[in-house]
Amino acid sequence: MTTPTLSLNDGHSIPQLGYGVFLVPPEDTERAVSEALEIGYRHIDTAAAYRNEEGVGAAIAASGIPRDELFVTTKLWNDRHDGDDPHAAIAESLEKLGLDRVDLYLIHWPTPAKDNYVNAWQRLIEIRQQGLARSIGVSNFLVPHLERIVAETQVIPAVNQIELHPAYQQRDVTEWAKEQGIRIESWGPLGQGKYDLFGTPAVSDAAAAHGKSPAQVVLRWHLQKDFIVFPKSVRAERLKENIDVFDFTLSDAEIEAIDALDPLDGSGRVGTHPEDFN
Repeated sequence: MTTPTLSLNDGHSIPQLGYGVFLVPPEDTERAVSEALEIGYRHIDTAAAYRNEEGVGAAIAASGIPRDELFVTTKLWNDRHDGDDPHAAIAESLEKLGLDRVDLYLIHWPTPAKDNYVNAWQRLIEIRQQGLARSIGVSNFLVPHLERIVAETQVIPAVNQIELHPAYQQRDVTEWAKEQGIRIESWGPLGQGKYDLFGTPAVSDAAAAHGKSPAQVVLRWHLQKDFIVFPKSVRAERLKENIDVFDFTLSDAEIEAIDALDPLDGSGRVGTHPEDFN
């Protein structure tokens, strides 16, 4: 199975669907990532804060898959924004991953109360120039954060990874990103269980019409919106289900019905607001 790729604004490309290891216990990570790679995943999303980079690296090393066929993302944690600390942080992550570079390096959160995210972004630009990360981006950035880093460095992120699911679509962020050529990655793409997305007629009717599960319908919605998505699971059967989403297409009416699940008042957020996560 070949996962479609999307072009990034720096000339590189990224697989549109991958495997995220958020909350995968370190002791389970090597097994889970190995299973994902065996099933056909080639895009792995981890972070220093997940404390499982070693497991990701071990699975990659054991897989025998050529490095240029894999796309690996990791992230700079909030306590490493100061001074040259991002350089030390990427060195530590690369050592744990057993790699000489990552394909994408992200600032995990802006942590605006600390007001160091511009410095962190400047250091990521240097990290890319040094060849330690092929592409660079951010995560959980809102429009004012994005506007500031672009204004102060003239470098536009390749990616912004944000909480995004049908009940919380962050349309202001996604529209600004589209104007700037920034790709959106969706974390928590199925709503993290807070909302019964699967029980809504918009999702359940589409699932019945296409002979797919509600989760597959929601993932397909992300893909057709041109979002990058990496659902998390440690179960092989769910890993197989999550990647089996390229043999059907939602109609315009089905997309519009799922679009309408967003209450538009921000109440659909599951995670912490970026202005409050410091």
